[in-house]
Amino acid sequence: MYELQRPTKVVILCGGKGTRLHEETEFRPKPLVPIGDVPILVHIMNSYSYHGYNDFVLCLGYKGELIAEFFSKSEINEKWNITFAYTGLETQTGARIKRIEKYIDSDFFLATYGDGISDVNISNLVDFHKKQNTIGVITAVHPHSKYGLMKEGENSIIEEFVEKPVLYDYINGGFFTFKKDVFDYLSEDEDCILEREPFTKLVSEKQLSMFKHEGFWHCMDTYKDYLDLNKMWDSGNVPWKKW
Repeated sequence: MYELQRPTKVVILCGGKGTRLHEETEFRPKPLVPIGDVPILVHIMNSYSYHGYNDFVLCLGYKGELIAEFFSKSEINEKWNITFAYTGLETQTGARIKRIEKYIDSDFFLATYGDGISDVNISNLVDFHKKQNTIGVITAVHPHSKYGLMKEGENSIIEEFVEKPVLYDYINGGFFTFKKDVFDYLSEDEDCILEREPFTKLVSEKQLSMFKHEGFWHCMDTYKDYLDLNKMWDSGNVPWKKW
């Protein structure tokens, strides 16, 4: 039986250009785009810290120096230990993680994107991985439809209209747990995309499990997402804030 150690590192992918949020990312990297008065990255880190995970490796790329500068000038959680790792400007997700392998000193680590927030229970996710004993676990979430859905009744009369409902299917929610073995599936080649060949190979070997999360999840992918998340914050309806 593979014994998982308590993770000592949380790897956060912070290097993308965020082109679909260019209104905010022209002058700063997407992880520094704020929800309320703090960057989304701090919200993400607080979510992990709430469950006792305070050692972070930030995979930097586009305007990464601004992320390092932010933490050097800001008051942060005194428990946090942050490693700033420049992983390249054009580097894809798999290669970014491969390039920080030297910072992973345990058999197990957590990883996520720098633009998604959730009320996912990280402790339960870790327990699930320990039970599954696969190389990786992906948190699966329900996406919101970008469109309103209509249900047709008799004589082409609309029976029901639901504005942007939560869809039944699952997508990759971006909260991962990995055994260190995952590095064997990755390459430092900047074109290595975690979600393609590495995940495909892990699936073929039955080494990737799905942790279903039925609660809140939201990605800051577009300017509308930015507005929606800040509207939630301003209203006090903040389901991801547990700290």
